[in-house]
Amino acid sequence: MSETRTVTDRSVARDLTAFQQNILAILSDDAMYGLAIKRELESYYDSEVNHGRLYPNLDDLVELGLVEKSELDKRTNQYELTDEGYDAVIDKLEWTLSKFVTDDDRAETVRDLVETQ
Repeated sequence: MSETRTVTDRSVARDLTAFQQNILAILSDDAMYGLAIKRELESYYDSEVNHGRLYPNLDDLVELGLVEKSELDKRTNQYELTDEGYDAVIDKLEWTLSKFVTDDDRAETVRDLVETQ
């Protein structure tokens, strides 16, 4: 029997791959079905994302409690960020932005980018 790891502290979410973090970032805007997530990733990476890479990573994120999977119809699943998933996205952004604190010019550039989004 496999043991399900859930996010009880930030360490599990901080161990995610960049690909998994990108999935969470995509889902932070709205719930999506798998092929829509795939298209967003392909746009970001500017290359094809194989089903064999996407769906196992989505399943891992579901197992970790960061994403919730529901059935839209008999052939289509929808994926939505959980509160823990949202916290993981925020944690990653806060950490990334904290790296710019020491350089005022860079910090200002990042703030401007965030505000325009």
